[in-house]
Amino acid sequence: MNKLSLQPGARPLVRALASQASADGAGVKIQRVAGFQSPDFSPFLMLDEIRSDNADDYIAGFPPHPHRGIETLTYMLNGEFEHQDHLGNRGAVSTGGAQWMRAGRGIIHSEMPAQGEGGMHGFQLWINMAAANKMDAPTWRDIQGGDIPEVALDSSGSVARLIAGQWQIGGESHEAPLMETAAEAAVADLRLQPDSEVTLPLPTGHSVLVFIYRGGLVSERGPVGRGNMLLYGSGESLQLRADGEEAGLLCLHGRPLKEPVVHYGPFVMNSREEIEQTLRDYNNGTLAT
Repeated sequence: MNKLSLQPGARPLVRALASQASADGAGVKIQRVAGFQSPDFSPFLMLDEIRSDNADDYIAGFPPHPHRGIETLTYMLNGEFEHQDHLGNRGAVSTGGAQWMRAGRGIIHSEMPAQGEGGMHGFQLWINMAAANKMDAPTWRDIQGGDIPEVALDSSGSVARLIAGQWQIGGESHEAPLMETAAEAAVADLRLQPDSEVTLPLPTGHSVLVFIYRGGLVSERGPVGRGNMLLYGSGESLQLRADGEEAGLLCLHGRPLKEPVVHYGPFVMNSREEIEQTLRDYNNGTLAT
């Protein structure tokens, strides 16, 4: 079996989680990986992938709905997403762009997809907020595809598109356009050429996850294919090798919060009492005031 030989200090693969078919919003078909109660995920909570050439799978979108206690980061490989919220914010991103939203104490928003050439393919990541910040003021911003830098990973054409956070590549420090994320959350889209191998130094105290959206990787346990979220253990670097064809990866790292997580629908707080207060606030119209 084809296996990766780990370098000293490289993070070991702890486990692989397969995404599961689900639906959200007004019946949008998605593939979901959830880790609300997994310490390996923190500060990340969930990743949804929308991928279809059939507009009926997603065109109804995500009508107005509330959030509290989290941040969302939407990234489009293809297609378009439009955001509107109760604060009067409105904007759209298309292929290669990202939208970030801090729900904080409360926001009501809608997200409506549109099909581009070649269908729809995108992701939404939920990032947890620390207890001390969950009632911060909500905010939002668009990052267009042309504003997301690409950095070479090797001489074969492998690249990293830096969406959020701080990254060390080729002995240099790089900042993505989005630096405001909770828990130092960092997100990059890695595109590895067939059979190429890259090593990324990452903060030793951070959690590290990789979602395979195209192709596959060779790990020290053997090949791992598309649709899997890989959770890594402790170490100084992340070592990745594409398995015979081009690999597309979402690479995530962030500071684990080590706080209780209580999740109820679109709300993520630290206790059942806070969830009950959130529901009261939503029902009496004060969630987003």
